Amino acid sequence: MERILFGDNQFFGINHASEEKARAQAMRFRNAETMIEVLDSAHDAGIKVFMCTTHAKVAEITDHVRAHPSRYSDFSFYPCMPYAHKYANAMAEHGPLDALKEMLPPTGAMAALMKGGMSLASMNVEGLAQLLIDAEMKMFRGLNTPVIFLQNVVTDLLLGIGFYEAFNIFARHVKSRYGAEPGFITMNLPALLDALEQVGIENPIVCATVNKAGFRMPGGLAAYESALKNRQFRPVAMSVLASGAIQPKEAIEYVCKLPKVESIVFGASSRQNIVETKRLIDELSA
Repeated sequence: MERILFGDNQFFGINHASEEKARAQAMRFRNAETMIEVLDSAHDAGIKVFMCTTHAKVAEITDHVRAHPSRYSDFSFYPCMPYAHKYANAMAEHGPLDALKEMLPPTGAMAALMKGGMSLASMNVEGLAQLLIDAEMKMFRGLNTPVIFLQNVVTDLLLGIGFYEAFNIFARHVKSRYGAEPGFITMNLPALLDALEQVGIENPIVCATVNKAGFRMPGGLAAYESALKNRQFRPVAMSVLASGAIQPKEAIEYVCKLPKVESIVFGASSRQNIVETKRLIDELSA
């Protein structure tokens, strides 16, 4: 994995510390053109990966990237799925089967729908999961997606109900269908590592909140530091700035000193903040 990943929370009005900032960001990034300007700033600064949700506006970004292959020849996406609000809205508006039809691939739609219908009728969870993964991946067709993440809203739900085999279902499909490595986003790192170990997923890629303040780290900072020191996995650190509670240099210095952290994902809205954060990660990782 790349050391530095560019995240997308800022594009969709997500700010865990300030609703006012979240609203301002949502207004600023009402259209994909504004997002692409910021993404280009990250790319020009040397960041080669966009770790993003499957929000409808991301499809406009992937269309833009496909339309300019020479500009983005070294650029990769790490999709994070599912985008939960999209499914909730579609289910509410269209009902389960019509919602699936809305999200099906443009070719072979009827066959996929039949497969989805049969999966629903027979409770074939693996078949339905494959169908939904394929639907989420439509927007990334033809683009480089070496790592595909399961969003924490689903990861932690499966963790909570004890349906650990679902992690294997996800991992098998993204490997076999897309040649990608599976990744898991969680808000409970120690518990997820136990679950993945139980179902035989070795050395998994796991993205979790990691910061000096212990912000949004269930179980506490010590449990996370112990996992990073003693467990075998490939960590991706997110929320390293604790939503601005820690000064950038102090925050990044802490994360860069932790063992095993392979990648750091951050989001920013300005060229200055992007360049400065990348400079700090590069310097403190050396």
